[in-house]
Amino acid sequence: MLLRMYLRWAQQEGLEVELDEVLPGEEAGIKSATFTLKGTNAYGLLSAERGVHRLVRLSPFDSAHRRHTSFASLDVIPLLPEESMDVEIDPKDLRIDVYRSSSAGGQSVNTTDSAVRITHIPTGITAACQNERSQMQNRAVAMRILKARLAERARREREQKIEDIRGDRMGIDFGSQIRSYVLHPYQLVKDHRTGLEIGNVDSVLNGDLDRLIGAELHRRATQDGEE
Repeated sequence: MLLRMYLRWAQQEGLEVELDEVLPGEEAGIKSATFTLKGTNAYGLLSAERGVHRLVRLSPFDSAHRRHTSFASLDVIPLLPEESMDVEIDPKDLRIDVYRSSSAGGQSVNTTDSAVRITHIPTGITAACQNERSQMQNRAVAMRILKARLAERARREREQKIEDIRGDRMGIDFGSQIRSYVLHPYQLVKDHRTGLEIGNVDSVLNGDLDRLIGAELHRRATQDGEE
């Protein structure tokens, strides 16, 4: 029901919608879904809907037709460009040290300064190699290791950026919901953040979310202004 609501809202807003994945539930309904929205203010608007949603209704999946309460969580994250694994490094940012390779001794003792350690000065990340036969080979291997470490660092930073934008996520249970949709024994949509109540539940579930989204964005702006 939530998926249908958001897809209809997006279409009404003139946003481009791509339904990426839908996993069916074990007994009925769907377990999870992923969709992508593209268009003006798509992320900013939908971010107001991030959180846990509570639905109260007479379940059509219950043979006794009893009232059920269920929860679903909406997570909203921005699409960020993928970091390129082919990391470009400015040679000016590198410090390359050459030193004598260590060995087990005997006839295999390496008496030339062929080991290489490369330091990426801006990040302090280092990589070294001393096992190849020549300084050039050791340098090539060390550079590959350094690029891999820098790519991993960029990946972690990207994930942290997404987590910072996403914000805290609450458990999917009582007391954590941002909004309730009650279809029985009365009909009411209530946003617990803004206090806004709407009696026409069918309209909301058909994608009429403008008042709810607008109220939450106004609350955020007012809160930020006070801070």
